[in-house]
Amino acid sequence: MQLERAGDQEPKIKDPPYTPKSTRELARELTPMQFKVTQKEETEPAFRNEYWDNKKDGVYRCIVCGQALFSSDTKYKSGTGWPSFYDPIEKQKVGFKTDNYLFYTRIEVHCSRCNAHLGHVFDDGPRDKTGKRYCMNSAALKFEPKPASKADAPSTETEDGTTDTGEQSADEQAGSEQAEDDQTAGQSATVEDVAARRSSAPSQRVDF
Repeated sequence: MQLERAGDQEPKIKDPPYTPKSTRELARELTPMQFKVTQKEETEPAFRNEYWDNKKDGVYRCIVCGQALFSSDTKYKSGTGWPSFYDPIEKQKVGFKTDNYLFYTRIEVHCSRCNAHLGHVFDDGPRDKTGKRYCMNSAALKFEPKPASKADAPSTETEDGTTDTGEQSADEQAGSEQAEDDQTAGQSATVEDVAARRSSAPSQRVDF
């Protein structure tokens, strides 16, 4: 997950380059469900999709163009069976249009870069946040897990109360290398001493 920083603003998630593709190309590259959802504005089954109950930290990108759309920070359990968010990563990342397909008015949500259909937005989201529920299709999204950091690495506490992260400092590495050199030198000296004693000892004849 690459970040870019503009001045003193918060770091923004960087999007990969995108070249528009034909409908035929998308039909080859996407799964049947991904194509139906993003290109034909169909809806996947509730509770039988990839991300409705995903609790991992990370970013949800557009399955077609890779643009970052939503973050796990704004994902919440809506009980609807689809991944739901109360806000996109940035307002300009998504577009809206009126949808009267089911004989009542809904607000359709699509990717602002490639126009892929994502889902719909409703006004029954968390009241302590934005009040919005961005009800998305998992088939329109690609989840990018948050990279593991050194702070997440397991550590153990030693007898003197310090924390061992499994990594050696520069001084410790130098000390280990010196100890190995001394041990090697000692072994070499021992071999040479034995060889010298054998060469100076009188030969003995042994009969069988």
